[in-house]
Amino acid sequence: MIEIRLFSLFSLGEMFMDIRCVNSLVLAYLGDAVYEEYIRMYLTRKKINKVNDLQKESINYVSAKRQAYFLDKMLDSDFFNDDEISVIKRARNCKSHSNPKGCSVIEYKKATALEALIGYLKLSNKSVRINEIMECIVEGLC
Repeated sequence: MIEIRLFSLFSLGEMFMDIRCVNSLVLAYLGDAVYEEYIRMYLTRKKINKVNDLQKESINYVSAKRQAYFLDKMLDSDFFNDDEISVIKRARNCKSHSNPKGCSVIEYKKATALEALIGYLKLSNKSVRINEIMECIVEGLC
């Protein structure tokens, strides 16, 4: 059983949770925030000084179409281990209650799967692996 320790913000002490029981959409919710922060930091370090330019450049990384593309490239290159593929498949097959905007349902599901994987890795305290994935994306290595 994969177990993680979380520290409550309300001084309730340690709480334990089994990551495998966390809803895939919750993992994607967390992963979206981690992914977005990484991209924002990356673009800021590129010394883009106008917010409008930052927003335009971020679309190349954060849109569902691009996330689906990155996931496909990494899957094609056998970038993920079996545990990560399991998380991806579970999230990709999860029923979502929102309609995708500007992309197909398949692209939306793939983007959700990538975000869920990032969320899963975050909860697993695997920041090195998150960095490997994100570097592959921003450096075009995948």
